[in-house]
Amino acid sequence: MGIANGIRKQAKKIAIGERRTSAWAQTLKEAAEELPPAPLHRLEKDGLDISMAWAIIGIFGILGLAAVYLMSLILIPITLAVVVGMILGMAAEKLSRMGVPRLANAFMLSSSVALVIFLVINSLAGPLMTFANEGPAFAERTINRVMPYLERIEWLHITPATFESGPMSIGALLENTGNVLHVVTTSLTPALVQGMIFFAALLLFLASRVNLRKTIIMTFRTRTQRLAAIRVINAVEQVLGFYFATASLIYVGLGVVMTVIAYAGGLAAPVLWGFFAFLSSFIPYLGITLMTFAVAVAGILTHDDIVIGLMPAAAFFTVHLVMENLIFPAVMGRRLEINPFVVFIAILFWTWMWGAVGAMLALPLSLIVITIIEELLIEEKPQPQLPK
Repeated sequence: MGIANGIRKQAKKIAIGERRTSAWAQTLKEAAEELPPAPLHRLEKDGLDISMAWAIIGIFGILGLAAVYLMSLILIPITLAVVVGMILGMAAEKLSRMGVPRLANAFMLSSSVALVIFLVINSLAGPLMTFANEGPAFAERTINRVMPYLERIEWLHITPATFESGPMSIGALLENTGNVLHVVTTSLTPALVQGMIFFAALLLFLASRVNLRKTIIMTFRTRTQRLAAIRVINAVEQVLGFYFATASLIYVGLGVVMTVIAYAGGLAAPVLWGFFAFLSSFIPYLGITLMTFAVAVAGILTHDDIVIGLMPAAAFFTVHLVMENLIFPAVMGRRLEINPFVVFIAILFWTWMWGAVGAMLALPLSLIVITIIEELLIEEKPQPQLPK
């Protein structure tokens, strides 16, 4: 076997011109052609080897999920900043074409996001303080309203005396208010830290967006891979920007309609209900369910007649249903449709990992993953040209 391999090597060198051709060399070349091909040795893996490989992958996957969960204080604002920065990518590109410097561009966009958040918090501060001040009276009215229905359910053993003494009394609820405020105060500091991380990460991401794109593209070696990276990055930014710009306009209209419904239905703080309708619409399925249930409960507590109390919830659900199934597909088209089961699983997973913020990030993260998969699997797409 060693002699045969030596003959092949010498014949190869002669074939590529590394040695002079002679009669002996010609004979050697003919002998190499007559030799049987070298056997290919493959390392066969049994079931145990395959199981060990998958076990190692599973262990690293579990460790990765644990790291994502434990580092949520840092990863949540950074991920949110990257997603928001990619959504604002189209606006940043237009400002750059107008001659605005990158740093000024990033400062303008991040300041606009901060201003919008400040205005929203400022507009909601009044209604939230009103709800906090009227909390005991609201709880008492709620108990008086639902008591007739609870008394009909005999196995609950609930009577008016249940709310006069013990842990469910009004006095106990007032005493527990201090604990609730303590929990809110304790959670306020991490929220402020995450807010600072978010704005800093958003500013730096927008400022270094072009350089970061170049770095990602140049990490690939071949021209084909770099073209694919350009195509994927452009597609992700376009999908996120187009989706959330259009969805925001549609859901703002839904929020205005919900404000009118809440005002006509006699619900307190109609502007607050409109804001919650706008915000919950970005969480598919789960948001509309919780919002409809909350409006139904508020309507029942507000009106004596159950049918009249349920009318605001029915009106909101009908309007949301028309927007999601008629207006939204007509504007977006079918290219941004996502499997409902995939979205539902993504919402459950990210809610379990990161709470309410994870539920809101589930849809954009799903859009990013699906766009990357589609761009890499579909070959017949217009290819961008790299500069010479």
